[in-house]
Amino acid sequence: MLLQDIQEKVNEFVLTNPKNIVENPEMISTSPTSSARMQIWDLPLIGVASATDALWETFKQPDIIGPHHMLPNEWLPGAKSVIVYFLPYTQRIREANRIKGVTATEWLYGRWEGELFNVALRQLIVDLVEKTGHHALAPLLDERFVVADLRSNWSERHAAFVAGLGTFSLSRSLITRLGSAGRCGSVIVDFHLEPTQRTYTKFDEYCSSCGACAKRCPAQAIDKTGKDNGICMLYIQKEKELYTPRYGCAKCQTGVPCENKIPVRRG
Repeated sequence: MLLQDIQEKVNEFVLTNPKNIVENPEMISTSPTSSARMQIWDLPLIGVASATDALWETFKQPDIIGPHHMLPNEWLPGAKSVIVYFLPYTQRIREANRIKGVTATEWLYGRWEGELFNVALRQLIVDLVEKTGHHALAPLLDERFVVADLRSNWSERHAAFVAGLGTFSLSRSLITRLGSAGRCGSVIVDFHLEPTQRTYTKFDEYCSSCGACAKRCPAQAIDKTGKDNGICMLYIQKEKELYTPRYGCAKCQTGVPCENKIPVRRG
């Protein structure tokens, strides 16, 4: 199976699947002329990482993720490649969440309903691969996926880094050539795909260190040293109490230079 075949099926799914559309007359729009019918995701970036790339082992270091982070072949014996994608939010959702303080309603829907779509997209790729007689596994759909002490045993952002899709920001979002306002997905497969070439060497190479995300953070969880995940999660928990089942924030991904592109580095 070729990556081009997967890309075409994924693009078709993004453009035609009703899960990528929110139709809710109760949605509060930031513009009185905005339609209640809202598309969540634009077409994604897709990359490939080798399942034997040396970077996977480094994620087991305590100062990166930790020893509990599972390698591709620990998830899927015989793993050869990892397909990773970045779904960028549409302009409407990004622009809505540029407001200060409260999370835009569009973003709340985009985050919650958008992840339901993301679950379906991961499963689509698994099904496409298995129809060809190969094996595939999406860690976030597997019962072994766990989050403990604010760290999970599989990081799709780190998988995207290995797959050449982007590097990390001060807020620890992933910055891609389509920006940081989006979500990742990943599927491990047991056949070889040509790995995407990484055009960077540093983990934060695309970050301009401008500090805009720190100024945007309502929880003040970000400073020049990075993000305090504990403070961030306490704020998200308050959002869940306010907007259940939805939640969002992500002010660090909107209204910043890396929202929809790689920012220009200073100096």
